Amino acid sequence: MPLTSPSEMFQQAYSGGYAIGAFNVNNMEIVQGIVSAAEKEKSPIILQVSAGARRYAGQTYIVKLVEAALEESDLPVCLHLDHGQDFDICKQVIDAGFTSVMIDGSHHPFEENIRVTREVVDYAHERGVWVEAELGQLAGIEDDVSAEKNVFTDPDEAAEFVERSGCDSLAVAIGTSHGAYKFKGEPNIDLDRLERISKTLPGYPLVLHGASSVLPEFVDMANKYGGEIEGAKGVPEETLLRAARSGVCKINIDTDIRLAVTATLRKELAENPTNFDPRKYLKPARESVEYVVQHKMRHVLGSSGAM
Repeated sequence: MPLTSPSEMFQQAYSGGYAIGAFNVNNMEIVQGIVSAAEKEKSPIILQVSAGARRYAGQTYIVKLVEAALEESDLPVCLHLDHGQDFDICKQVIDAGFTSVMIDGSHHPFEENIRVTREVVDYAHERGVWVEAELGQLAGIEDDVSAEKNVFTDPDEAAEFVERSGCDSLAVAIGTSHGAYKFKGEPNIDLDRLERISKTLPGYPLVLHGASSVLPEFVDMANKYGGEIEGAKGVPEETLLRAARSGVCKINIDTDIRLAVTATLRKELAENPTNFDPRKYLKPARESVEYVVQHKMRHVLGSSGAM
């Protein structure tokens, strides 16, 4: 099945009150785990590629991995650029066959963010490619994206931004953050702000970044086998499920996959110190990715059985 656009995916998600998982991919095992989970759960998926993934695996390798997965699946799959920093990067991946891009102009002033986004929109729409933009900023660090504090999205600015930039979906800042250490105290996600943004943009697909729930079982597993990630804390899963019912059609998940892979590898290597066959420890890591993605689809995204 060929790659698809998020357009129909998001229409169905918005009307159905669920969200599509956008899962970051970096290698073969992660792609296989995500796609296998989607097949079992009968859920659409977005596979997204960050700048770090492009440097690590190479854009051509990632595209070919996704193409291989599509040959063995009949589920809708979108290939998306996560946090494109400028027009040139967005152009490169559009020309390479991506069906969706994010232009991240959130670090610019409002007017410049609109200008940069509009430039990408004009190029992408001529080629049938979806464009996600961001208004507001998330604290934390993920690959090349970092900010010291949250800058929450202004609901009134959101409507103006969408109209003038022409973007197809909008990533909003309501208190989520990048990385494994999202909160020092209790999570403070501004769902009232999300409701206000959704009301100013009725029927319009919103996006949440920094939305991993940082599953405690994998934090504990990693620490048990030599890791040092004490105090990692993510977004409560019930909060994400509520967001999916308030106009959020796409929820980004990266940290949870990283934790699952790392914790599983630590466990496998610690319990089997004589093993030197990568297949024997990468297979359980792939299974952990599948487990996490299935869990998200059932209990966080609400997308199981959507197809």
